[in-house]
Amino acid sequence: MVLLTLIARASDGLLLSGSVQEAEEAGRNDMTEYQNKAKQLFRKLGSNATSPSTVDDGAILFHYIVADNVCYMALCEKTFSRRMAFNYLEELRQEFSNMHSTQVAGAQRPYAFIEFATVLQKLKKPYVDSRAHRSGVKKLNEELVDVQRIMVQNIDEVLQRGEHMTSLATKAHDLSAQSQMFRKDAAYLNLRSKYAKWAALALIVVVLILFIRFWIL
Repeated sequence: MVLLTLIARASDGLLLSGSVQEAEEAGRNDMTEYQNKAKQLFRKLGSNATSPSTVDDGAILFHYIVADNVCYMALCEKTFSRRMAFNYLEELRQEFSNMHSTQVAGAQRPYAFIEFATVLQKLKKPYVDSRAHRSGVKKLNEELVDVQRIMVQNIDEVLQRGEHMTSLATKAHDLSAQSQMFRKDAAYLNLRSKYAKWAALALIVVVLILFIRFWIL
């Protein structure tokens, strides 16, 4: 079943909405740990993340899609149908986009759209378990998602790759700062060189004037 649903801004990982009621209904008490992992994933994935995709954390899978700078993530048990999970996320994307797509960029605080949780609860009801799905979810299109083409990644690799990318970004920033410093130093040295040339030229002119005045005139 769907244990946890979260929606975040892809560019910076800011949580926009979500619900953990699914997990509470299932009687699980380990959702704080998985919620923290989900937050880490949001920060690592970014707006250019491969989508749709699945991150494997053993018995738990993080399914997500990214669209219009919003990342939609569903934490599901490994036995839960991947096709159902991504169909659920697609429905979630459509509803959230219709209601809040123009407001995402301006969101300043976590859970700025917490009221969407009520809509989220309605959307997830047909996806409580596979039996409910097989007994009749009329609007579900089995061809909507080709699960065979969805990338599956290990959570440790994703988090480590994110740390590596963060390290590269930091190094790139440092190199950029050093490059700017070198350009400023070069401009300063170039200006000093010009001043030295002008001073030498002025000295020669003064010497010539003095020579003409005192020795020729």
